[in-house]
Amino acid sequence: MENVHIGLIGCGSISDAHLQAYASNPQVKLAAVCDLNSERARQTAEKYGIPGVYGDYRELLADPAIQAVSICTWNNSHAEISIEALRAGKHVLCEKPLCKTVDEALAIQQAVKESGRVLQVGYVRRHAANIEVLKRFIDAGDLGGIYYARASLIRRLGNPGGWFADAERSGGGPLIDIGVHVIDLCWYLMGKPKAVSVSGSAYRKLGNRSNVENYAYYQAADFDPSVNTVEDMANALIRFENGASLMVDVSFSLHARKDSAQISVFGERGGAEIEPALAIATERHNTIINIDPQLTAPGFDFVDSFKREIDHFVRLCLGEGDNLCPVEDGVEMIRLLNAIYRSAEEGREIRLDGEEEA
Repeated sequence: MENVHIGLIGCGSISDAHLQAYASNPQVKLAAVCDLNSERARQTAEKYGIPGVYGDYRELLADPAIQAVSICTWNNSHAEISIEALRAGKHVLCEKPLCKTVDEALAIQQAVKESGRVLQVGYVRRHAANIEVLKRFIDAGDLGGIYYARASLIRRLGNPGGWFADAERSGGGPLIDIGVHVIDLCWYLMGKPKAVSVSGSAYRKLGNRSNVENYAYYQAADFDPSVNTVEDMANALIRFENGASLMVDVSFSLHARKDSAQISVFGERGGAEIEPALAIATERHNTIINIDPQLTAPGFDFVDSFKREIDHFVRLCLGEGDNLCPVEDGVEMIRLLNAIYRSAEEGREIRLDGEEEA
């Protein structure tokens, strides 16, 4: 059985999800890890029994034995590392978002074309078991044409701080960190229609609320309560060429009674609730019918979804199957996110017809 030799760049918290999934795949050999923090890289390598340890990703990319890499670094380095990895002949799994700007995204796309290598964008929610089931219903026409979707991921106290709260490194707050997941998921399920306009708002009212006591929440390793240059929450309305629309709101910090995740799509023949659990609504014989698919994981299963994502990437590296999350989709999502931020800043709708988005 052929093994794919994998290198991982960036040993922050999300890297564990990648490494655990790679370690469980019999067609993978974990060959090297890299991190600016040499001690963290060493500890990660020791934990997973990985022989190669680097402090400079260029040295990792120079290793001819490494065939593919996972990029789990700050968002502002995704473009540079992805392009250099592709030029070095490596296949790439790049964590979302693909990068920060449209120009960067187009440069990555060009590098994919020139290198002939695989680049898979880390849209892990596309790989979830409940989404695979729902996609079968949609592709079979059971829901009809999807004309409306709405997505809401609300954290009442969930600003991780550190690089997540530093716009220079992250590119933004909840919109680009968690909003990218649900916008992409809805767009994917809607059939990836062409967006024609966005209207968005972003708010910086509450900050990171590091003053709050007696309530635990995830904090980045480099958490610094004095640093916060990203939005608390954002919302947007996206309109598509086929008349469909998507509404989204996401927050790191909001005076809400509880955290919540609600994602739904609506079609001409039926609708589906995706979060908190997959459920389908339709009509039969002039009667409304609610369908509850019987799934081991009816909602988003973090560990299983990452395993499915990594397994898909490994198959692509071996020349098997079609890329579920190609670079073109990453480019379109950066175009949308940038337009939402611009709409929020300028207080107006942004047309995505070439001239406005330039």
